[in-house]
Amino acid sequence: MFFSKRLSVCAGVVFSTVFACTALQAEEIGSVDTVFKLLGANHKIVIEAFDDPRIPGVTCHLSRAKTGGISGSLGLAEDTSDASIACRQVGPITLPADLKNGERVFKQKTSILFKSMQVVRFLDQKRNVLIYLVYSDKLVEGSPKNSISSVPIRPW
Repeated sequence: MFFSKRLSVCAGVVFSTVFACTALQAEEIGSVDTVFKLLGANHKIVIEAFDDPRIPGVTCHLSRAKTGGISGSLGLAEDTSDASIACRQVGPITLPADLKNGERVFKQKTSILFKSMQVVRFLDQKRNVLIYLVYSDKLVEGSPKNSISSVPIRPW
């Protein structure tokens, strides 16, 4: 009995860990090719969507550059830091009591080593608005490229 309880606890931990990892995965909506590559995938702009993992009722759409070619096809290329974000209320919004400004809601690697694209959330309580910031965490010419989107919290 002790063994079966321990096994079910371990299985629950594994399941919740896998679920937590997949909860922050973006769903690819579509893409457009921007540069033809003879070998490997073309360079493209990818549009992806993800739901805020802590605030049901908010969905964000990202557009970002994806490097093609042989190195891009093998996952060895570094994507550019260009990204854009648009977030919208798609259902009723209930804010958790422990909401923290600057909380990361999404992260995706854009190179094999040190570069990633991140989305963080802020709450402007005075205006009752959620703000989502997308940025690359590798400095580009002294300043990280970034974009924001605001979601007014409205009754649904």
